[in-house]
Parts: sequence; structure tokens; C-alpha cells
Amino acid sequence: MIKALIIDDEAAAANVLQLMIERHIPEITQVRLATKISEAHALLQQFQPQIVFLDIMMPEKNGFEFLNEVKHINFEIIFTTAYDEFAIRAIRFSALDYLLKPLNAEELRGAVTRYLDVSQHKRETDALLKNLLQNLAKKEEEDFKLAVPTTAGAVFFSPANIVRLEGEGNYTRFFLNDGRKHVSSKTMKEYEEILLQHNFLRIHKSHLVNKNCIEQFNNEGSVVLKDKTLLPVSRQRKQQVAAALKK
Repeated sequence: MIKALIIDDEAAAANVLQLMIERHIPEITQVRLATKISEAHALLQQFQPQIVFLDIMMPEKNGFEFLNEVKHINFEIIFTTAYDEFAIRAIRFSALDYLLKPLNAEELRGAVTRYLDVSQHKRETDALLKNLLQNLAKKEEEDFKLAVPTTAGAVFFSPANIVRLEGEGNYTRFFLNDGRKHVSSKTMKEYEEILLQHNFLRIHKSHLVNKNCIEQFNNEGSVVLKDKTLLPVSRQRKQQVAAALKK
């Protein structure tokens, strides 16, 4: 039995989301709505939801300012927002979830499924939210810290400190420039979408590499990293890799 709170200053949007939940998400058995920040704070205390669907853009206070006022985050946050690239990138960097308006049932189902999957493991919403708010305070995305959930807890580091990522089925192994390694339960495709704008290059279905860490490209189909690691380049990507490394 899951309780959900919808916080959105637009009553019509909140009602639509409630109807979608009632029709498509049987795991959520109770839903409450708040269209004012004061109502939202009161319902957090009284209703104690497990999931909060939080609108980002609200006239009284935005969703991030509201969260700054909450002393302890003991619920999962799923942001709802119209397209705002900077905010969405910051949310993804912080391993938090969001839904784009106008909402659709399939994406809603996906967000709740991710919640159910993660709820079997240790949650660190407080730490992830803190990282999000720090990222949002940065002027440039290159200063964001990437949140990587691992079985030992979330770790945070700059993309510039990543040498490479290696896909292992549904897991991704991170290799950092200080020698540390971390394994995330997210797929490499998810990280590729985030990191391609940060000077990373997909050289193989299993390898995503920081271009700054590549020392040499061998025409026969491999790259040598500055730490002398030899990695294969897939045949389909040879031309693309060669062109990317000439820039």
C-alpha cells in the first residue's frame, strides 16, 4: 500500500495526475493533493506519503525552494515539469526522477516501477537531493557532481574525474582517475545520455571513455588510454571514433 502526495499549484494538472494514478497505478492506494505550499507542508506531516509528485515551477515557491524547507526527506520525489533543460539535467545528474508535462501514463508507470525497484534497496534521498540543490546552484553544467547509486551507498564525483565506464549487463562499472572503482545498478546507456555532453565517447557497446584520457587510437580497432589500458573499438564505431579524436 503506497500513499502519494501531488503538489502542484495548477488544480487541473493535479487532478489529471490523480486520475492517471487511479486508472493506471494500482500500487498507489491513497492520493492527496496540495495546490499551496502551506497545504503541502501540513500534508507531509499528517498524511506521511511514500511518494511526492512535485511540480517545479510554482508561483509562491518553486519545488526546489519547498524541498529546502523540509527538515527530513523520508519520501521519494518524482518531479513534474514542463521542459527545462538545465533543471532536468541537474535532476538526472543527481539520480532523481522526473516526468515531463503533459504527463502520459506510460512514463508515469515507468517512474513508479523505478520507485518500486529501488525501494528494495537502501534509499538515500536526502543525499541525492542535497547534491541536486548544489548542482542547481552552479552556473555551468560542467561543475555538476554526478550521483552514482551503488550497493554501498551513493557516491558523488565530477565527470572530469571519470576515466571510463564499462557496461556489464544491467550494471555499469566506473573507473576513476584516482584508481577507485564503483559499480552502479544503472545501465551504461543511461549514463551515456548524461555524459556525451561532457567529452565522453562511446567506442564499443561495453565501453564509454573520457576523450581526455585517450592517448592513442590504433587503426586496427583499439584505443590506448593514458594509464596504458587497451580497449577495443567496435567495427561499426571505428570511423566515428577516429573523427571524434581528430577534433
